Amino acid sequence: MDYLPFTRPTLDEATIQGVVEVLQSGWLSSGPKVKEFEAALSEYFGGRPVRTFNSGTATLEVALQLCGVGPGDEVITTPMSWVATANVVLHVGARPVFVDVNPVTRNIDVDRIEAAITPRTKAIIPVDLAGLPVDRDRLYAIAEKHHLRVIEDAAQSMGATWQDRRIGSFGDLISFSFHANKNMTTGEGGCLVLSDEAQIPLAEKLRLQGVVRSPDGGMDVDVAGGKYNLTDIAARIGLGQLKRVDAFNARRRELVKHYFACFDRSLGCELPLEDFSDSNWHMFQVLLPLDRIRIGRGEFIEAMKQRGIGVGVHYPSIHLFTLFRSMGFKEGDFPHAEKIGRETVTLPLFPAMELADVERVCAAVKDIIEAARK
Repeated sequence: MDYLPFTRPTLDEATIQGVVEVLQSGWLSSGPKVKEFEAALSEYFGGRPVRTFNSGTATLEVALQLCGVGPGDEVITTPMSWVATANVVLHVGARPVFVDVNPVTRNIDVDRIEAAITPRTKAIIPVDLAGLPVDRDRLYAIAEKHHLRVIEDAAQSMGATWQDRRIGSFGDLISFSFHANKNMTTGEGGCLVLSDEAQIPLAEKLRLQGVVRSPDGGMDVDVAGGKYNLTDIAARIGLGQLKRVDAFNARRRELVKHYFACFDRSLGCELPLEDFSDSNWHMFQVLLPLDRIRIGRGEFIEAMKQRGIGVGVHYPSIHLFTLFRSMGFKEGDFPHAEKIGRETVTLPLFPAMELADVERVCAAVKDIIEAARK
């Protein structure tokens, strides 16, 4: 039986041929395809200005710089995310302030945000875990009340919506990732949706070494930028993916509905929130009933692998990594995130899957857990 990975990108022949054409053109780095991709993204997000970058991490860091976040500042975020969400705060010299998650949505608990605000708080970075959007209405109400910037880590929520509005079409600064495991990909890459045109010059300078070129061939640098530009190769992949992302997401919803229909609820696993109104279903994550079975998560993953099924872990709680423990964070600080971080597994979900693949996964999970019950 073929191996079923937990995710796999879907690339059509037109996109592959388009990449070949870019390679043949001789213009491989940032060029006409990047501009075309940015224009297409802007249209997708309702006409807002968009700039592309070589990763979703770069977009977050640049967004922090656009907000003037630096040494001595604090940024509120969630411990339940890929570690880049907190690392970028450290990179600009600020301190991440974690807020525990809601155990149902697994997103930052909006009810706890205000208690974490101090005079040093400059911004909030919410994360849409697995593509389920954080409550934007309440989040922005808190930000407005306390005069805080919002940098939406929408790395996982491309094509998701909030109250019938597409994530990225409204709000302050919105960061997306186009990593290979995302709902649409450029291989590696990301984009930052800006709140107004005035932010474009600084965003572009921060993206490429702070350089400003003059018509006579000269250049100047007045800010220390990075090397974060997207290539035309990646942009061409993105152009093909963007045309299909809504169809990809629709297929993901079909597969997830089948997961909910097939999954044996008596196993004791905690399933994600069954919400099809806003989520793009970037991932399908379940929490294992580790207190009721004789095996640990690693053994469960290996047992699934032996059945030809790939399983991911998204994510360990950030504050328990050595780097963040050295800053004073410790076990017990954020119990909901810690429980999720210990028990979570990501089951296969990608558009090319068949309904039979979902049934195969559910059957394997059932066999393994039933055999391991205490």
